[in-house]
Parts: sequence; structure tokens; C-alpha cells
Amino acid sequence: MANYKIFTDSSCDLPKEIIEKFDLQVMQLEVIIDDKPPVLNRDINIKDFYDQLRAGANAKTSAVTLGHFEEHMRAVLEAGEDILYLGFTSGLSVTYNNGVLVLEDLKKEYPDRKILYTDTVCASMGEGLVVYHAAKLREEGKSMEEVLAAVEAMKDRVHHHVTVNDLFFLKRGGRISAASAVAGTVLQFKPIIIVDEAGKLSNIGKVRGRKTSLNELFNMLKKVQKFDELPYVFVSHSDCLDDVNHLVDMIKAEFPETEVVISDIGPVIGAHTGPGAIALCHLGKTTKGVLE
Repeated sequence: MANYKIFTDSSCDLPKEIIEKFDLQVMQLEVIIDDKPPVLNRDINIKDFYDQLRAGANAKTSAVTLGHFEEHMRAVLEAGEDILYLGFTSGLSVTYNNGVLVLEDLKKEYPDRKILYTDTVCASMGEGLVVYHAAKLREEGKSMEEVLAAVEAMKDRVHHHVTVNDLFFLKRGGRISAASAVAGTVLQFKPIIIVDEAGKLSNIGKVRGRKTSLNELFNMLKKVQKFDELPYVFVSHSDCLDDVNHLVDMIKAEFPETEVVISDIGPVIGAHTGPGAIALCHLGKTTKGVLE
């Protein structure tokens, strides 16, 4: 196997078994609940987290610290290995920029080591999809340069189709007004959200009812999927597995050869979406957000 480590961060929402299988170096963002001391993403029980949100807790997040990056990246370089860093979209967090600052300093200390990095322009399991593909290429023996080139070629075509169930979390984050949240809740409107080409969340529409929102996510996938090129789809959710299973059943019925990976939306993203969010992520034939 190639002698380099792939670094990413906990916003990728990859399941533990994938992280362990590919020996991924996952840097931890922090979560603060009701002004209590910050807790690393990995140390939070996800079911308990969403139960706390339902009970009215307020959650905030903070980027991976420079110190956390430096400790783990230095250890890898000291061990004689190179680093490929694939980061959480800088459109939503300064985490990627923090990682780059540390790596640029470490380049000066370790001039014989190879250090490469890129902003994935993705979030949650969209970021996870990119990292997973990179890890599989690394396992096949691809060089760090080859893997980076593959990531650069695909990252702008990773589609994120998202819906949420509780509009008041979007209101809390300033993405919709209080009046819109109240009216939308009464009328059972569900927003349809994407990660756009700048790596930011963009609300592109709304539908009425939860089942309709799941159907809309599936229809968006069908319009632009490129499973002949990358035969897997990643689905992340914030404690709504029954709805996810319904969506996955639709995917498997139409695309039986497609690998479907399911994982939780972690606290970093879940603090802003609330319980009941679903994100459907896959490679598309078009760039992010372009559905025709």
C-alpha cells in the first residue's frame, strides 16, 4: 500500500468501519451544547445528541483547532509518511483553512516529506464520498498525486440533495425567517437544499409533505446520477432511519447494482439541520446543483 496517510475531518460523517478499514486520519471538530465545555465530535453519542436537540438544547460547533491538526499531522510526518489532506468545504467552516495553515508550516520543517491538500467543496457524506473514493484508490496502489488528480476531477460533480424535517433549526441558523418557519410548519412545507459550486448550502425549492420531499430527492438523483462511473451513493441522516430505509428501497429497486452506504449526520452538521434531516450524495454527470 502507498506510504501516505489520508487526512480528513469529522464533518465527512463516514461510518467507523470505513474509517478503520482504510486507516483514515479524521480530525475532530468540536461541539458545544448549552454553553457546556466543548466536546470532540467522536465523543458524542449521536442518538443522545438528537434527543437533546428535540428537548430544546442549543448546539454550536467550532472548527478543528490548529493544535489538533499539528499534533496528528506532525506524528505522521515524524513516522516518515506523506500526507494527503481532503477537507470540509471552506464555504461552511474555517476547518480546511486551519489545516492548510498547519501543513504549510510543517512543509518547512519536513522538506523531504510530500504534503498535498485540497478543499473538497463538499460536506457530510458528500465529503465522505470523496474521501471514500480516494481511500479505495490508495488501496489499489495509486500514488498521492494520482489520487489528488482523481479528487480534483470529481469534487465539483458530487451532488448533495438534502431535506430537513424541522424548519425551526433553519430559522435558528438564520437561513429562513421566523414567519417562514411558522408558515412552513403549518403547511408542512419541506425545503430542498443543495451544496452549491461554492461549497455553501443553497435552498432551491420546497415541497409539501415528508414523503414528497423524499421522492424529490430520489428524482433529483435520477436526473443526474453517473453510477456507471462511480457506482455508489451515500445517504446520511439525523436520527430518521425509517425514512432513510424508504429512500434506500427506492434506490435499490431502480439501481440494484449500486452500493448504498448509510451513516449518521454528525453533530457538526446536525446542529444546523436538526433531527429528521436526510442528505443524498452521489457523483453526477453535471456540476453541483445543475440538474439538467
